[in-house]
This record gives sequence, C-alpha cells and structure tokens, in this order.
Amino acid sequence: MEHHFVGIPELTGVPRVAVVIDVMRAFTVAAWAFSRGVEKIVLASTESEALALKESHPGWLALKDGAPAAGFDAVNSPGLLRSRDFAGRTLVQKTTAGTVGALAVADAPLVLCASFVVAGPTARFLQTEDSGPVTFVVTGEGGQADEDLACAEYIGQRMAGDGVEAAPYLHRARTSRAAADLADGRRSGYHPDDVDLCLDIDRFSFAMVARREESLTVLRPVPVPDIPPPARGSG
Repeated sequence: MEHHFVGIPELTGVPRVAVVIDVMRAFTVAAWAFSRGVEKIVLASTESEALALKESHPGWLALKDGAPAAGFDAVNSPGLLRSRDFAGRTLVQKTTAGTVGALAVADAPLVLCASFVVAGPTARFLQTEDSGPVTFVVTGEGGQADEDLACAEYIGQRMAGDGVEAAPYLHRARTSRAAADLADGRRSGYHPDDVDLCLDIDRFSFAMVARREESLTVLRPVPVPDIPPPARGSG
C-alpha cells in the first residue's frame, strides 16, 4: 500500500485519510491528557483563540507551547502533565506544529493525530477502517523532522502487519534534532523525562480522531482493542 508523507507546506487539496504526526510533543501530550481524564481536546489556531475559547466556556482549560503564560493552565510537556488530574475537563491546545497540521486537514473525511505512544492503536484503527492509502502529515521542521517521519513510517508498516521491529524507528527519533533540543534544555516548558515519555511505544490503547464539531476541530480518544491471533486450525 502506497502511503504519502508530506509536510504542512506541501499539502494540496483535502486528503481522504490524514494522520497528523507530532511526536515531540503535541500529540504525545494530547494522549497523556486523555489518560489523565480529559474528555476532549479543542484545537486552536492561535494562542489568542485558545484563551478566547477558554474564556467563553467556563471550566475549559488551555495549553500552549513554551514557558507558562498568563491564562494558560498547562504547557506542552508530557512530563509536566502526567501527574495532573483533568477528569471530565475540556482542554484547548495550541502548539507550533501539531495543531497547525491537524487544522490544515480538518476537512478530510478521516483525521487522526498520532505519536509513538499511540502508534499501534492508530495502525489497528486504520486497518479496521479499511482506509486505503494514508496521507501522513509530518508536522515538524517543514516535513523534515526525523522523529515524526520515523513514527509515520512505523505506523504505515504496522498497518501492513504486526511483525515490525520498533527499535530502528525509535532510535531515529531519539537521535533527532528535536530530541537533542529537548535533552539540552533548548525548549522552554520542558521536563527531563519528556524524550523518554515521547518514545514510550504503544503506552496507550486508544487512537485519537479529530472531527469537526460545529465550528471547532475536536480531538477525542477512540479505544482500539488488540487484534487477537487467529485460532489454530482456522482458515
């Protein structure tokens, strides 16, 4: 199956199936937020929009890239998010790359947001949807981020079968520029465990599907069960 791998600037038209990849850190953070009880994530196009959405919806929380800032309740770091309790809350998320990529393909019939922590469930979800060729949106570095491309390629291979060794893909991500920037503290709003948490393969058992809900683009978790092995003697 021939998948397509594009950066945000290369997007033309509306793909039938899009998987938007941001490993470090938007869609690792989104998965952690869901694991901590978030009900849904609203993707915002600007920080001012994120704050306006929070202001107009009592009880909503807002998250952004970078250092903590007035009005925002959290930053884009899985290490700083993992101990928070967000049970039943709505989170508005605005990041530099991941949310931009998701909003760029929001009109596609099927949009998933992914990172290594939900790679396997994402591949299984696409298998059950019989989705055909996928447009993988590699959000980092104008489509050149090796951690995002490695994750996209890994999911594409997993769609073809489960016998895929994750280690080479994780190694590419761990030795990427983004990982080095995080490890060296060159990004604000950072926890020392962020790189390891971003590479915790298949930590969660859900995929993340983005859909239009009225005027908003909303990300929600969708549980994806393991595919049981065929019974002996079957076929």
